[in-house]
Amino acid sequence: MYVIMGGTGHVGSATAAALLARGEQVTIITHDASRAGAWLKEGAEIVEANVNEVASLRAAFRRGSRALLLNPPADTSVDTDAVERRTVASILSALDGSELEKVVAVSTGGAQPGDRIGDLNVLWELEEGLRRQPIPAAINRGAYYMSNWDGQLHSIRKTGRLQTMYPADLPIPMVAPLDLGEIAAQRLVSTVDDAGIRYVEGPRRYSSADVAKAFTQALGVPVGVEVTPRGKWKEAFQGLGFSEAAADSYARMTAACLEGGFDTPEDALRGATTLETYTSDLLARS
Repeated sequence: MYVIMGGTGHVGSATAAALLARGEQVTIITHDASRAGAWLKEGAEIVEANVNEVASLRAAFRRGSRALLLNPPADTSVDTDAVERRTVASILSALDGSELEKVVAVSTGGAQPGDRIGDLNVLWELEEGLRRQPIPAAINRGAYYMSNWDGQLHSIRKTGRLQTMYPADLPIPMVAPLDLGEIAAQRLVSTVDDAGIRYVEGPRRYSSADVAKAFTQALGVPVGVEVTPRGKWKEAFQGLGFSEAAADSYARMTAACLEGGFDTPEDALRGATTLETYTSDLLARS
């Protein structure tokens, strides 16, 4: 049995679907079973657990032999760093006594020690915690999610402009959540020796200009790029409803990515989904 955190989100659901397609048994962890009812029709089991309650999360892990660990994103209207560091600590505590034989953790490219740089330091803490415990842990450092552009679809249709904080012509590693899920499933079913960090990205790297071009092709109308200057990053995040603390963390995370450079190892595991295919599918789903 494979236990999946985040089964109602992009990567968790893709992992669960890939496992079920292989004929594997899957249990979806959710804090609200009513949100995961569709998985019952797919043959999965559902278990309710609160990520902030170690005992309930440990009990959920004990329903299987292997688990996908995914730290849930905090509501951006609160202090995301504080909330997400607490949930990382809870996940790590729940592993003690879980009797799992292997875990696969969803992390991020660029994970690093630091303070208030969003996922970069939060998921570094998850990685470090996994290194200190005895269960074999496969860690997938994912590239920039193609789905991060989804929220702009409405405004792109309205204004014909793609908003970005990256230089328009800067190519960065990107990956579709579907591919992250497929590769997570592969590492869940592999031997316990398949542990440690692997980077995961799509078939090639894309710039913000490439994203605008993909939307142009999918929508059939011209889409341009509008780059938000660094001095306006925090204000831009707050304009999207982020708390001041969250906006500051996300702005600092963006700066850390640009200043430190994106991880681009040549031996990265590569998914097959192109940005063009992803964007076309996004339009079809919408």
